[in-house]
Amino acid sequence: MPELPEVEALAGFLRERLVGRAVNGVEIGAISALKTYDPPPTALGGLTVTGVNRHGKFLDLDVDGLHLIFHLARAGWLRWSDTAPKAMLKPGKSPLALRVRFTPNLDDPDDESTPGFDLSEAGTRKRLAIYVVRTPDEVPGIHTLGPDPLDEAFTRDVFALILGRNQQVKGLLRDQSVIAGVGNAYSDEVLHAAKMSPFAMAAKLSDDQVTALYEALQNTLRTAIAAAAGKPAKELKDAKRAGLAVHARTGEKCPVCGDVVREVSFADSSLQYCATCQTGGKILADRRMSRLLK
Repeated sequence: MPELPEVEALAGFLRERLVGRAVNGVEIGAISALKTYDPPPTALGGLTVTGVNRHGKFLDLDVDGLHLIFHLARAGWLRWSDTAPKAMLKPGKSPLALRVRFTPNLDDPDDESTPGFDLSEAGTRKRLAIYVVRTPDEVPGIHTLGPDPLDEAFTRDVFALILGRNQQVKGLLRDQSVIAGVGNAYSDEVLHAAKMSPFAMAAKLSDDQVTALYEALQNTLRTAIAAAAGKPAKELKDAKRAGLAVHARTGEKCPVCGDVVREVSFADSSLQYCATCQTGGKILADRRMSRLLK
């Protein structure tokens, strides 16, 4: 699943290529992915992209005051083309959910390119969501977002107030209504960097642990953003995988201590951790209501 660093990199990638271009066409390949109907996607035709922004894990194209917003969910991705395919999308006939075509850059008289991008989603569980709205706040997932951890106002003291909840830190870091943009992968990475159990209770953390977790959150996200910056959209998945220390590395060696990376599995997800680095050598029980084995 693309998380804050990848979505931030995609926003920068699209911003560089789309601002100043007009939308030449919007085609819907998966009706179920389109979550709004007023205004219709066709209303974007002829309007110019004036900005590309990120809200948590949502990407937002500002098109002359209308907003094309999408959330790639677990298995969605964006595929960029310097020259958009000529074939028209046919609903239900391919894994593609959306195709957007653009005109040459209106501010560059020498530009003759006609780029575009497709949104696709693998697998059978379709969660990719596309919105065309007048303001980003009309998107329910954006309306309920918590603060962005990269915002200047997101200080250590603000984070400490957020942690005053009777909730396990793993779940708290992933809760988009609490902190925007962090998902399963980077919550594993943050907790590993902070040397903290995923099942530690947030409200019981000491001041030193709060500071360590805050610094791990900042450093992990900013390092991932720096690694992804400037990369083409097609390379971002591999860049993310290359930077992960424990997430999705079950059975491999922890790069810090050399212990084996372990996993706790749930119904539809899993987490990875290092027992030596994070739980004092104790192994977490692999069941939904996991507790440290005695």
